[in-house]
Amino acid sequence: MRESDTGDAIPRIADELVRFHRLMARARSMLNVGDFGAEYSALMLLFPLRYRGPMRATDLAEIKQADPSTVSRQVAQLVKAGLARREADPGDGRASRLAITDAGLTAVGQLEEARQAWLRDVLGDWSPDQAATFAGLFAEFNSSVEARLATPRENP
Repeated sequence: MRESDTGDAIPRIADELVRFHRLMARARSMLNVGDFGAEYSALMLLFPLRYRGPMRATDLAEIKQADPSTVSRQVAQLVKAGLARREADPGDGRASRLAITDAGLTAVGQLEEARQAWLRDVLGDWSPDQAATFAGLFAEFNSSVEARLATPRENP
């Protein structure tokens, strides 16, 4: 799609993204998942550990697109809470990587259940076709954002 094709929608999308970001910050506090002994942002590191397996903190920082020092602090929370453990990196014995524990898997399961229950409630009045269309467009949008972030340009 050319810029001229999207130009009229851009201000509306920009406004809705700001609104979405604000609403999601509030929605996070509504997820009833209990206290796992770590901040919500740290708990989000458990998802890539579950789906991709053990990895270094630097890899988690790259996936999360966050500052490595922030991720290091979050990793410490996960380890202290027993949701993840450090283990030797088989590729480099001097380095360690993070692995999810059984308690971490339980936490991820509860977080997923709470998130999906919340979304089912939010989308309760939507038809299955509307939900499927939105899911496809949202995935396409996220893929476009990822592609753009992977290939920085001089002028955004």
